[in-house]
Amino acid sequence: MLFSAGLGTRFKPWTDKHPKALAMVNGKSLLQRNIEYFQRFGITEVVVNVHHFADQVIEALDRSGGWGSKIIISDEREELLETGGGLLKARPFLESPAANSELFVTINADILTDLDLNKLIAFHKEQEALVSFGVTDRLTSRNFLFDAENRLRGWVNTATGQYRWPSGAAPANISALVQKAYSCVVVFDPRIFGLMRHTGKFSIVDTYLDLANDHRIMGYDHSGDRLVDVGKPESVALAEAMFP
Repeated sequence: MLFSAGLGTRFKPWTDKHPKALAMVNGKSLLQRNIEYFQRFGITEVVVNVHHFADQVIEALDRSGGWGSKIIISDEREELLETGGGLLKARPFLESPAANSELFVTINADILTDLDLNKLIAFHKEQEALVSFGVTDRLTSRNFLFDAENRLRGWVNTATGQYRWPSGAAPANISALVQKAYSCVVVFDPRIFGLMRHTGKFSIVDTYLDLANDHRIMGYDHSGDRLVDVGKPESVALAEAMFP
């Protein structure tokens, strides 16, 4: 699944008239680049959620033939549901009726990376995880907190000093936890859908923290890989330098 429904408020003035997913990096939109990123790992069926200038996204996909992939639209035009709500709305497209449903992968449209999905998926399987996501050592104010086994134990905003804990109470070993930045590339076991307690509009981070005590939510450190959050217009130059 490719999350492309957001308002892109940090990416103005482009997003006053366009969806951020259609912002260009060296002649290719973020949307195209991430569809092609999935293709490099044999993933050719992609759910794309839409809200902000949804018609432009759908038109680009129709005009390009999905850049060679089968595209399924998850329509959020009535209400923007954020990552958690957007994932839950896309459940019918991501959850196989088979008893042994396949894993699925998500990425945010404004992330460009060369993280090896095969390695992330292998890590997920080795860890027998419910959710595994890429993390790095890059500098950011919002970080997940992991124990020595790379299992999620909390979240922190270092700018405000706010902490969030799965149980609501801080663990005894806060000083032993390691901060890592979220890469927004995630492998899910489809069992996640039966465990999600939030509904409506919510962040997937809420689900991670809600389930972290009882299920293996794991961080896969891929520091050293190329990764750019193309969240602001000034990020485009950095992205173009990294991704020809």
